Amino acid sequence: MRLPVVSHRRPSQPGLGLGARGSVLAVSAAAATAAAALGAAPAGADPQQTPEATRAKVDRLYEQAEKATELYNKANEQAERLRGLVDQAQDSAARGQERVNKMRGALGSLAGAQYRSGGVDPALALLLSSDPDSYLDKASVLDRVGARQSGTLRELQQAQRRLGQVRMEAAHDLTELERSRAAVARHKRAVERKLAEARRLLDSLPTADRDSYDRASRSDRGEGSTLSGGAPASARAAAAVRAAQNAVGRPYVWGANGPSGFDCSGLTQWSYAQAGVGLPRTSQAQRYAGRQVPLSAARPGDLVAYRDDASHIGMYVGNGQVIHAPYPGAAVRYDPVGMMPVSSVTRV
Repeated sequence: MRLPVVSHRRPSQPGLGLGARGSVLAVSAAAATAAAALGAAPAGADPQQTPEATRAKVDRLYEQAEKATELYNKANEQAERLRGLVDQAQDSAARGQERVNKMRGALGSLAGAQYRSGGVDPALALLLSSDPDSYLDKASVLDRVGARQSGTLRELQQAQRRLGQVRMEAAHDLTELERSRAAVARHKRAVERKLAEARRLLDSLPTADRDSYDRASRSDRGEGSTLSGGAPASARAAAAVRAAQNAVGRPYVWGANGPSGFDCSGLTQWSYAQAGVGLPRTSQAQRYAGRQVPLSAARPGDLVAYRDDASHIGMYVGNGQVIHAPYPGAAVRYDPVGMMPVSSVTRV
């Protein structure tokens, strides 16, 4: 399954700073977290286990898949950000190299002229000129030329040092970034294998149990079931709700943020983008993309994050319901807001 990669160019920056290199550390931490999550994933089903145990195991596999998806999204977002910074650094290095070449050319021309004069001291050459009355004027020009030559040489040395530093940091950061992204991609492939196992387990259930799984896995647990919600808090929230409603029925797709498929945070990001609002890529970041409000005060357009780690997110649309992208194999749909433990409600 191919994941879309979206490249965003950032405003020009002088080089790669601590923020860019910090993102590499964050990617590495995400990779370690994903590895730990995968290590806790349950193995194959016991042929003797009950349908209830099988469904519980599938739930755990899907939960791990959602967490891994958000880790991958975070790594991918950071990768694109750092790649943009590296591109800018390389552009800056190219411009700097051109400037260095020009400075070298100017210094070389001056050195060649002195060599062709036979190495005679410039002051003496002026004294022996055919027009000694102009000596003072020429000497003044020579002083300026010497000062400019010296300044150009210092500037050349500084420019070369800056170029070397930018290139070294860019190469180091990009190497670390690609190593971390490769690790997260490996974890993602491992979870996809778990998802295939989940599908095999579901297919092994009797038809009645298989049909009831989808309803049980996203049933109303009572939390927020009495909400009505009223009107959206803003025009942009109303526009985002309309976009999410138009996405109902489209498939869950790993790492996708529309328009033909979505993961959970991809759906909310895309929906608000249709309203002209930019949201972060991951559910964990989206929970802090606005003002948090109590669930009892939820209004259409609010983002509802689930589980303590906010590894799943949906959009409240009123009448005690959210629209969300549930998990692989399920289309974007309406479900009760209390389908899982709510960790936060955010008004964008």
